[in-house]
Amino acid sequence: MNEEIDFIIDTAKEQMDNAILHLEKELRNIRAGKATPSMLAGVMVDYYGSQTPLSQVSNINTPDGQTISVQPWEKAMLQEIERGIMIANLGFNPMSNGEMIIINVPPLTEERRKQLAKQAKAASEHDKISVRNARKDANNDIKKVDVSDDMKKNAEGTVQDLTDSYIKKIDEMYAKKEIDILTV
Repeated sequence: MNEEIDFIIDTAKEQMDNAILHLEKELRNIRAGKATPSMLAGVMVDYYGSQTPLSQVSNINTPDGQTISVQPWEKAMLQEIERGIMIANLGFNPMSNGEMIIINVPPLTEERRKQLAKQAKAASEHDKISVRNARKDANNDIKKVDVSDDMKKNAEGTVQDLTDSYIKKIDEMYAKKEIDILTV
């Protein structure tokens, strides 16, 4: 095609890739019943005056499907880690045994599962909108390029194919997460 059109298509693809990455992050933050270390991914801890991710000051494990254990690398950090988990407002009640912090992850109620499924659906819809906006921007940019109408049509077709494939991928990601959430 044309270098300018290739650049427009590459830019649209990059924006669509970013929408997928965003959705992956959003879905990872929606817990599906089983305890996973990623549940604490957003927890920040005051580490000698600077906010530091929990994973950089401790070892996070899941001994079983209902428990998360946080082993700080410095025992002095126990209280700060506990405070950081409480501030993150994840609905967890951390307990310290002097060596590590143990978090019991309560099983989800059916009502809570449905809420989480709705939250996942909303996140996927938001990212579908981002993909469609990338398509719209690309199509507007293609119309401004000084090339033949056939080239413009081909480029718009390529952008539409990209859009369709990304929307399908988002739907698949949501369907997988919904099954994960609703499975007891």
